[in-house]
Amino acid sequence: MTGFTGGCLCGAIRYEVTAEPVRTFCCHCDNCRKATGSSFATNVFVKADDLKITQGTPTLFQHQADSGNMMNKEFCANCGSQLFGSGAARPGMKNIKIGSMDDASSIRPVANLYTKCALPCTHLSDEMENYEEMPDG
Repeated sequence: MTGFTGGCLCGAIRYEVTAEPVRTFCCHCDNCRKATGSSFATNVFVKADDLKITQGTPTLFQHQADSGNMMNKEFCANCGSQLFGSGAARPGMKNIKIGSMDDASSIRPVANLYTKCALPCTHLSDEMENYEEMPDG
């Protein structure tokens, strides 16, 4: 995958990424579950400079993470689809919610994060690294 496109449910916001993803994680923390309305979030990390919004303007919501770092969530104000995230701990990076991608079939997460918060009904694959919290680095 050299790049990809995506957008929100209603089509008001569209984006393109012009490079390979840097990494992909599934996060089971309470904040990701609440923000996505799902049992976990699959976040595709890209360099912020490789992400271009081609249509519309996302709305920004900021909150403090368990680590104390400020986190940004960007979403469509019309349909509510969460699209991007970023945080003070990883400057120059953005994460894209996998559900907003037009074709996510080639994306392979490498790890589960915050497995201590994972819901009992969530299967954690032995084929991926599993971390109770955020790993160092």
